[in-house]
Amino acid sequence: MGNVKHLAYGEAIEKMKKLAEDINICMFCTGSKLPFETRPMATQQVDSDGNFWFLSDSSSDKNMEIKEGTDVQLIYAKPGDSHFMSVAGKAIVLKDKPVIEGLWTPMAKAWFKGGVDDPNLTAICVKPEDAYYWDTENGKMVSLVKIAVAAMSNKETDDGGVEGKMKI
Repeated sequence: MGNVKHLAYGEAIEKMKKLAEDINICMFCTGSKLPFETRPMATQQVDSDGNFWFLSDSSSDKNMEIKEGTDVQLIYAKPGDSHFMSVAGKAIVLKDKPVIEGLWTPMAKAWFKGGVDDPNLTAICVKPEDAYYWDTENGKMVSLVKIAVAAMSNKETDDGGVEGKMKI
């Protein structure tokens, strides 16, 4: 990748939404000392303000860790399509029924048997403070063809990749 395109505000939020919806599962990292506590989490939503939303159990380690320190990092990766994103921000745990109902999906029932009324169900909101993305504009196949042609012709390539900071 060699093209840098920094995104701000509405354009950055749209890119975050697109990547989070495409990749869906992120590695949700908490803690302030190494090794960070890391676990896979399904993204329920990226809202119009660029906040990332998750459902979580009130007694989970991640909820307890967020009470101790609100810094988190979300790492998204879909190598097959060359889509990647890293988001650092502040997390807050909410037990707000209308918010939880808005985030609820039938898939969540696998983790929360009591549905939206599960007494342990919480929502986590992550407000991004720093974000970066790596992406291919043309998709993996076009990028691979461009790389192969450049390698055979001994020329530098523009593989259609783009990366940049996202500011909201």
